[in-house]
Formats: sequence, C-alpha cells, structure tokens
Amino acid sequence: MRIYSKILLASAATVSLAACAQEATDASAEGTVEEGAADAMAADADEATTIVGVAQGNENFSTLVTAVTTADLGETLSGEGPFTVFAPTNDAFSKVDPETLSALLTPEKKDDLAALLTYHVVAGKLTAADVAKAITDGGGTATLTTVQGGELKASMDGENVVLEDAAGGKSTVTMVDVEASNGVIHAIDTVVMPG
Repeated sequence: MRIYSKILLASAATVSLAACAQEATDASAEGTVEEGAADAMAADADEATTIVGVAQGNENFSTLVTAVTTADLGETLSGEGPFTVFAPTNDAFSKVDPETLSALLTPEKKDDLAALLTYHVVAGKLTAADVAKAITDGGGTATLTTVQGGELKASMDGENVVLEDAAGGKSTVTMVDVEASNGVIHAIDTVVMPG
C-alpha cells in the first residue's frame, strides 16, 4: 500500500511539474509573440510615417503610390533620407496624356518612370519656408537639383511657389509641409517633366 501511495504521489508530482513547465513555456511563447507583435507594430508605425507611408495614407496620392510601386522606388523613398518630394496629386496625373501615363506604368518603361518620379525629389529636407528663402536669396528664383539630376526652377506667384521644369512647364505647390519621418512632401498640381 505504501509503495502504491508513493507511486501515486510521484505521478501527481510529475503531472504537476509538467503542467507548471507547460504554463511557463506557454507564458514564455506568449511573451515572445507579444514582443514580436510589438516589434512588428513599431516597424509598421515607422514605415507608415515615411514619405511612402504618408502618401499611401492620402487618397489624393493614389496614382503617385501606384507609380512609385511600379518603378520600384518604394524602398528608396522609405529609406533614411531626408528627401523633399514635390508630389503630384491624382488631379495632376489626370493632366498627363492617358496613353503616355498608361505606357509609363508598364514594366517596359520602368526606368523612364523612375527618372520621371525622381525628378520630383530633392535630396535634403526643404520646408516651404526654406524654399521661399532660397527664392528670395536667389533674387526671385531658386534652382533645385533633383535626385534624377535635372533641375527645377522655383519662383513665387503671389504667395504660391511655382516650379518650372526643364520643358518649360509650370506647376503650382498646392499644399506644403506634409511631414514624414524621412523628409517632407509638398503637393503640386501638375506633373513636372525632366525634358
């Protein structure tokens, strides 16, 4: 009888220890999952505040986001930067010839699309005040060198900044200083062309 009691006690202790070990494993796994989820949420939050993330969160930039994705520039524009992006709105893209725009959004024209999009990007962070100061310091015109390598000329028309592209086309900045973790976005009403 005594042996039987000892076996029962030993079995109960083993089951009890196994249950405690399982609870500890479950708690540890849960902690790891929670930590992993927190890390993923932090990464998502960082990504959501980049230039690309901010553009994705604004329905007025959906065509731009599609173009950035097609040109494989999402990772670049989500990078450290800082960048200043003169971002064409959907209305700006609607001014582009539909056949030209459709052609640019094909895989075969990826390099041309990337060149067009990087013509809208300036290295460094230029707020509206920085651009206005550069225009004043330049005697009414500031030359902005784009990531693509071309230049945009900025001037004032009343209180609005106007960009002139290499082809002589003009675009007005319609919204300024949309902050991102890796730069700033200024919305423009016309797609600027590198030439």
